[in-house]
Amino acid sequence: MPLISEHTFTSPFQNFTREQWKRLNGQLSHQIQEKDLDQLHALNEPLTMEEIEDIYIPLANLLEVHINNFQELHAKSNIFFKRNHQKLPFIIGIAGSVAVGKSTTARVLTKVLSLLPNKPKVELVTTDGFLYPNKELIKRNILNRKGFPESYDTKKLMQFLADIKSGKSQVTVPLYSHLEYDVLANDKLIISQPDVLIVEGINVLQVNSRKNGVFVSDFFDFSIYVDADEKNIVSWYIDRFESLRATAFQNSASYFHKYANLSEEESYKMARQIWNEINKPNLHENILPTRYRADLILKKGSEHFIKRVKVRKI
Repeated sequence: MPLISEHTFTSPFQNFTREQWKRLNGQLSHQIQEKDLDQLHALNEPLTMEEIEDIYIPLANLLEVHINNFQELHAKSNIFFKRNHQKLPFIIGIAGSVAVGKSTTARVLTKVLSLLPNKPKVELVTTDGFLYPNKELIKRNILNRKGFPESYDTKKLMQFLADIKSGKSQVTVPLYSHLEYDVLANDKLIISQPDVLIVEGINVLQVNSRKNGVFVSDFFDFSIYVDADEKNIVSWYIDRFESLRATAFQNSASYFHKYANLSEEESYKMARQIWNEINKPNLHENILPTRYRADLILKKGSEHFIKRVKVRKI
């Protein structure tokens, strides 16, 4: 019997080149200003108006279709069950590797979705705040596995998502400081009944991050995976580490101040070591295997710009 090639199987995704995707472009009622770009992109992650127009506006319009259908289903369910329950937030999960650009994607999408015609209230939450505090990670001897599934307080994250999906009027979210490299004990973010909630984190599509048989992604109405070739992600991680060494790490309050005086060569070696010992195993064991669980995959090229989009067929 002849071997069957993987290309024999039909893909559950529609594939779009950048050129094909941007032709799906729609219009927003208000345009993003050039001055907004600095607030939207992260360190060493370039962002242009062209990227927003070509990639994120079509994505926002696709999501608008899903959001409208979600709200229409809620309204019809109210009629069927003879009830008058308030509408619930539409939750979008964004996953991907460390240094791939999830935070930029999440911030841009938050901004663009808020400019849709009905001006939805859009909130953004990162799962960093649901990491165990450093003292707990040290107690469990897993500080060097921060970002791995076991380093998250999954019970607290699940409860947060359950509260959001139950329509609770106000839900508090713990905050994380990248300067202190720790969860902030006394600072909280209050989420108050958004129309759309974006949840961004490397772990959000992992199938081993669950409690009582429930996955984090079970609460999502749509999910996005930000993808790139590993060689590019490694390069971006090392470049970011070097940029931080010359800036944020110089702050004596920074957890990583110990790296501030490394030479360029030492900085490169340290970043490479951290990647190989922590981020690479996490990527291969926990993050990359979740890529095809997403509803949409944004594939980046070497310059951090999206070159291809995959959308799960409906």
